[in-house]
Amino acid sequence: MEFIPREQLINELQDSFNPLMEKYDIDNIGVFEEEGQDDSYYVGYTVSKNGKVYMVHLPYKKNKDGHLARAQGGWTVETDEPATVDEEGYEDLDDVFQRFLT
Repeated sequence: MEFIPREQLINELQDSFNPLMEKYDIDNIGVFEEEGQDDSYYVGYTVSKNGKVYMVHLPYKKNKDGHLARAQGGWTVETDEPATVDEEGYEDLDDVFQRFLT
């Protein structure tokens, strides 16, 4: 498991904003971050399109230095609608965006 600085991961996500916005005609995109229990951490995107908001993220492990390493599990999709269930296990970000944004 290779740990990298959190800032490096965030910069990589930010570098992908414009290509993703153009490819999927996204209205707005930002970084999603959430601390889980113990050493769990979730990082990905907050995406809005056509009035809907999606939080798309991967699981990470956080070490004592605050560095992150990818944990097992695929992409998870959450919405801002309380009645919807999170969808998990997407292996490819393009699959997520094809399913929810097109």
